Amino acid sequence: MQFAKRLESLQSNVFADMDIAKAKALANNRQIIDLSLGSSDLPAENHVIEAIAKSLDDRSTHGYLLFHGTQEFRQAAAEWYSLRFGIFVDPETEVLPLIGSQEGTAHLPLAVLNPGDFALLLDPGYPSHAGGVYLASGQIYPMPLRQENDFLPVFEEIPPTVLAQSRMMVLSYPHNPTAAIAPLSFFEKAVSFCGQHNIVLVHDFPYLDLVFPAESAQKTNSVCLAPSILQADMEKSVSIEFFSFSKSYNMGGFRVGFAIGNRELIGALRRIKAIVDFNQYRGILNGAIAALNGEQSGVKRNVDCFRERRDAFVNALHRIDWQVPMPQATMYVWAKLPELWSQNSIGFCQKLVEYTGVAVAAGAGFGKSGEGYVRFALVHEPSILETAVDKISQFLQLVD
Repeated sequence: MQFAKRLESLQSNVFADMDIAKAKALANNRQIIDLSLGSSDLPAENHVIEAIAKSLDDRSTHGYLLFHGTQEFRQAAAEWYSLRFGIFVDPETEVLPLIGSQEGTAHLPLAVLNPGDFALLLDPGYPSHAGGVYLASGQIYPMPLRQENDFLPVFEEIPPTVLAQSRMMVLSYPHNPTAAIAPLSFFEKAVSFCGQHNIVLVHDFPYLDLVFPAESAQKTNSVCLAPSILQADMEKSVSIEFFSFSKSYNMGGFRVGFAIGNRELIGALRRIKAIVDFNQYRGILNGAIAALNGEQSGVKRNVDCFRERRDAFVNALHRIDWQVPMPQATMYVWAKLPELWSQNSIGFCQKLVEYTGVAVAAGAGFGKSGEGYVRFALVHEPSILETAVDKISQFLQLVD
């Protein structure tokens, strides 16, 4: 049987590879502490679940849901965004419901790239960003993220020959996997750069709420927001931004998100989506509406929870003399590996889960510039995270 050549670029995946390693460890009776996947262990809020449950008894929600049937959700998303960032959004032309933001980042290249066009991607970066480009038969130019540059790309390093063939740039801050944040001034530079070179600017924005305020802000109960790309592109001239309910509202399994941005980009993505799927079940959108319009104290509890976990985990790593910086955002810790493993992050992760049952994500799985790092997902209570660090310490002593 003969398959398309594009599948050759989709053979490996950091999460799938770790799933195999975890299965082997389980078969050898290891108890798994899984820090490899950024899937929140926290529950969705009761008012969200109640809105979905109530929908089940409404027979009018049981059929196909086309675009115009999503009007109430699009209105809620537009009002939520305008309230948070002070920018007007037209729910008819500038909002599109998605089955998670990953759907948007995977499908948009089909609307933007012709075969052979370049997409400028963060390296390291989230794997689905590359996957969508490969599906569109595009080329990838990786923009290296270095610690000395605060894990921000340097646009001036992109070769002119690549720029001439580039049609889209994908950013994502707060960043997975490095946990870096980007100031509004960086986004302003990105908007100007993309406008100058006629490049679509994509911003994947699932961690907008998971930003940890400084101690002074905590005392005043201030809300700390990451900037939106559209604050740097108020006219929505080149930009589209993807939002997810997976992190802020603990709705990862419900598969719901949305895009906001340039109306031409929204329209093009809508045309792709119309071929691939209808929308998700209306009851899930009702739950998402409840999340956007309802009490937001659950979001703050999430932030407080992940800050507590971050502090416990990083302090535990420091106690075993693994020095990592304190992340300012996300649910991850991005850690430079000890010298012995600095060129073999995949081998480190495979051996670690084999010997201890602690599963983490190899930096190399997020791109070439991720080699020498591992990503820890803080998806367990502090006591379990500290137990994981104890096991990691034993492993490091064993292989030293």
